[in-house]
Amino acid sequence: MTTTSSSATEIATKARPWWLLLLQGSFALLIGAILLWAPAKTKVETYQILVALLGIYWLIGGIMDLVHMFTDHTGWGWKLIMGVISIIAGAYILMYPIAAGVTLPKIFVLVLGIWGLMQGIFALILAFKGGGWGLGILGVVGIIFGLILIGNYTLPGMGLTMIWVAALWGVIGGIIMIVQAFRQRS
Repeated sequence: MTTTSSSATEIATKARPWWLLLLQGSFALLIGAILLWAPAKTKVETYQILVALLGIYWLIGGIMDLVHMFTDHTGWGWKLIMGVISIIAGAYILMYPIAAGVTLPKIFVLVLGIWGLMQGIFALILAFKGGGWGLGILGVVGIIFGLILIGNYTLPGMGLTMIWVAALWGVIGGIIMIVQAFRQRS
């Protein structure tokens, strides 16, 4: 019979390959760093980069969720829902970057809130199934940020708030994913 720690390692490794988690964490950290430390004169370019990178991230993440659903059947319903939502959001952003950029202060904040909430719930469920403390922290942070964005998306200035929330989410989430990737590898 296997112990809890050995089963947790198996679930974490089975959930995602370590290198994919490292890649996602690095990408999230890059987005967060761009948003936090971009000079004021390049805020428009940063905003455009965010829109494009987020579209690419969601599209690739959604495809990976669907592929992963076929290789690991545990939690396939969540993987299907998150994969489809991520693909639709990512494709829309990439097809209509100007519309996504213009509507970002309200609609995009709501979409980001829903996505963060769903990702947070999914990460928390996986953490309770043995995915590890890092996944649990990431899940709680995702749920909190998602609820904040959903509750306040119509307020003036939420576009700016969204940029700060996305920046913090990217830095914190990216660091946690990178640490977790190296833990999975060893």
